[in-house]
Amino acid sequence: MDTVYKGDKENCCGCGVCEARCPRHVIRMTPDGEGFLYPVIDHEHCIDCGICARVCPLQHEGSFKEEGRPRFFSATHNSEEVLRHSTSGGAFTAVSDVILGRGGAVCGADFDGGLRVVHRIARTAAGRDRMRLSKYVQSDMRDVYEKLAEELGRSEVLFTGTPCQCAGVRSFFNGSPLAENLFVCDLICHSVPSPLIWEGYKRLLEEENGGRLAEVRFRSKRYPWLRKNSNKGFMYRIEGADDFLEDGRFYNLFIHRGTIARPSCERCRFTDVRRASDMTIADCWGIEKYAPELYDGLGVSLLIVNTPKGAAMLEAISMAMRISERPEEEITAEQQRLSYPGKFPPERGEFWELVRRSGLKSAL
Repeated sequence: MDTVYKGDKENCCGCGVCEARCPRHVIRMTPDGEGFLYPVIDHEHCIDCGICARVCPLQHEGSFKEEGRPRFFSATHNSEEVLRHSTSGGAFTAVSDVILGRGGAVCGADFDGGLRVVHRIARTAAGRDRMRLSKYVQSDMRDVYEKLAEELGRSEVLFTGTPCQCAGVRSFFNGSPLAENLFVCDLICHSVPSPLIWEGYKRLLEEENGGRLAEVRFRSKRYPWLRKNSNKGFMYRIEGADDFLEDGRFYNLFIHRGTIARPSCERCRFTDVRRASDMTIADCWGIEKYAPELYDGLGVSLLIVNTPKGAAMLEAISMAMRISERPEEEITAEQQRLSYPGKFPPERGEFWELVRRSGLKSAL
């Protein structure tokens, strides 16, 4: 049977395009024991059409990545207010302002009422602002493809997400006239952490503080924007409190210990300069070394222009941002995920066994 998923978790990124494209609706994205979504196929009603396998970006030759060489730019928004409310240099705000200004919509990662990370669509600046700032959890893409199709039938849409999510969206609209209205913007992704660990971590913070979480920020501008400060910024606020508190344990699991990433991340097909997007945005790490005059303590974005659409967007945001072209070797020296995926530590299996046996707190 020619279906998309045969239990090999390293070959599924969780984008959900197989579920969205199934003509018989017999695929359901379902969380596994680590909290990651995988397709569960009702084989009794599957007609063996093979569509799910053909649309999978990990099974598609080239994974919908661009063939040409990209161009690299540092960029900093002209507005200090935008910088203070952005993870790095405000590139997402600048790009989304262009789309919203044309009467379009923005699709990106947002928090729901329970602080789960989900993809949503916004048509206002207020809705878009909820999508600003990094969210280091794999977002839920279920139901987003049909909503994207509806929006694209009316106007331009900016889709932002991880490289594999962007490849899934490109696959869904591959060959469709709706793709003309689609602008795809991916991130340089370290890996996607487990939603299950995120849920457990939230409960732990609430138990320790005796109250419900009201707000979280994975990174903040409390410290100057520098790579060495990027792991200091996780902050949270409990309902009824005015002040934010800091805690580094989730970030430690994610970055330093590397134990909570999705299995496919260790074999990521998207860790190179060829991208499945029109434009890539990220932190322009190291700019203070290469061009100190371009450094801003409130953040500097990296822009990678991958397509003619991306080049047109660069021109469209040029009045809102201070932009400078940078050499490729400078960027790849600082952004390792443009060259190779991260390796999992040997103790990853032990970590998950301890979580299953004794709970998250004992594994922190």
